[in-house]
Amino acid sequence: MAQSVLFIGGSGVISAACTRLAVESGLDVTVLNRGRSTLRPPPPEVREVHADVRDTAAVRNVLGAAEHDVVVDFVAFTAEHARADVELFAGRTGQYVFISSASAYEKPPRHVPIVESTPLHNPYWQYARDKIAAEHVLMREHGEAGFPVTVVRPSHTYDATKVPIFGGWTAVERMRRGQPVVVPGEGTTLWTLTHSSDFAVGLVGLLGRHEAIGEAFTITGDETLSWNEIFETLAAAAGAEPDLVHVPGPAIAALDAELGASQLGDKLHPGVFDTSKLRALVPGFAPRVPFADGAREMVAWHDADPARRAVDPRIDGILDTLVAAHGPR
Repeated sequence: MAQSVLFIGGSGVISAACTRLAVESGLDVTVLNRGRSTLRPPPPEVREVHADVRDTAAVRNVLGAAEHDVVVDFVAFTAEHARADVELFAGRTGQYVFISSASAYEKPPRHVPIVESTPLHNPYWQYARDKIAAEHVLMREHGEAGFPVTVVRPSHTYDATKVPIFGGWTAVERMRRGQPVVVPGEGTTLWTLTHSSDFAVGLVGLLGRHEAIGEAFTITGDETLSWNEIFETLAAAAGAEPDLVHVPGPAIAALDAELGASQLGDKLHPGVFDTSKLRALVPGFAPRVPFADGAREMVAWHDADPARRAVDPRIDGILDTLVAAHGPR
């Protein structure tokens, strides 16, 4: 089992939860970040080192000759990033964990639930294609040179700070004001949301496991809801009655290419996953946070500070435009 772990990027939605659980599990944790996060600061037991991970020389300088049982990169997104990590960590770690994405699975999926052997193909979203390319680099290095990679594919993980609906917190404020909000598609697509604390159980459970080398694992929750239900659950937590306007994905893409790509390349397709492979290796993985609880948590967090409830004027404008074009006449 792992004793020392290096997390590259430890202040994000996923990585912060994993950092906390790794410390609680007794691991010696080092976090490499550009700066110190005030939103999700690491536990005091964590050793922090600071460098821009894209500056290889700076990373080598701050890490020195240190070796770690496990390195987890939460902020590698492209084949170039993967190649840089191979150069940095080959021979210096017993396991390198790449955080990929379930958006890499073929869209639309031919079969559900989606499993690790589902083909990787996404013609809609560059983000997903970049993750696929990075996986190919790492798996090739594993096959040719024994690089000890484990691939992890999360899908739409959230915490109290991140509202996982189209429009984010701005949409919640609109629902509270009685304004319509946009649900991409017909709202009936089944989707899986995963609380960051649940994801962390799966990820930390894989650290130091030699059986995970050269393998890929999906880590998601096991509750599936339609997008209509997700909006309604969040509205209920916020004490609002939702007015849902359904907008086709291509119409969103025509207005904002990146927002549209994340819908067409991910959220408008069934997101139902089989995590049996993970559970066989990490029997303690059992998601415990239903979205109804997560929704109340995020509403409470935002309501605790008026500054957190700020409306994004750009997103608000996009929602107004889509509602005007596709709402009731």
